[in-house]
Amino acid sequence: MNLYFRLFWLMFWRVRHCRSIDFLGTSKISYRALPMDCDINLHLTNSRYPALMDLARTYMLAEMGLLKRFLKLKWLPIVNAAEFTYIRDIKPLRRFDIESRLVGWDEKYFYIEQRFVSDDTLHCIVHVRGVFVNNRKQVPIPDMLKEAGFGGPAPSLPPEVEKWKAFLTLKKERNLPAN
Repeated sequence: MNLYFRLFWLMFWRVRHCRSIDFLGTSKISYRALPMDCDINLHLTNSRYPALMDLARTYMLAEMGLLKRFLKLKWLPIVNAAEFTYIRDIKPLRRFDIESRLVGWDEKYFYIEQRFVSDDTLHCIVHVRGVFVNNRKQVPIPDMLKEAGFGGPAPSLPPEVEKWKAFLTLKKERNLPAN
């Protein structure tokens, strides 16, 4: 239930009062680890990270000035893959930030890095690969870039994202049914 409250708060208050970032800028949104976000080990439960990341990516689109435009176009974001590295736990009532930034794209997917940080502590780093869809069809990356008003060169993907991308390709190839 608290995620619904956080979603309503995000959509009806936060996005109306957010700062503006550029297309490759870093978005930052703050949360607190509420008791209902925590598990029996007394830290933020692993299942809460992806849910909070969804909210943070929505906020990132708002800060980029793209949320209303993409909603009007009926473009829906879809996560294709995510890779988590948990470093330090987040204790109950601890305030933390989720820093989100678009790190690049290829011919099919865009790649986002999201970090959970508090003070000088990195708690978790996540890489997300995704697409936008409209009427069950993928929105081409060039169309997304055009709507975003971005005309610059694509940034080089970080080495860890390149290796993860290669791993995902290998994983897919090894698990396809034999013909």
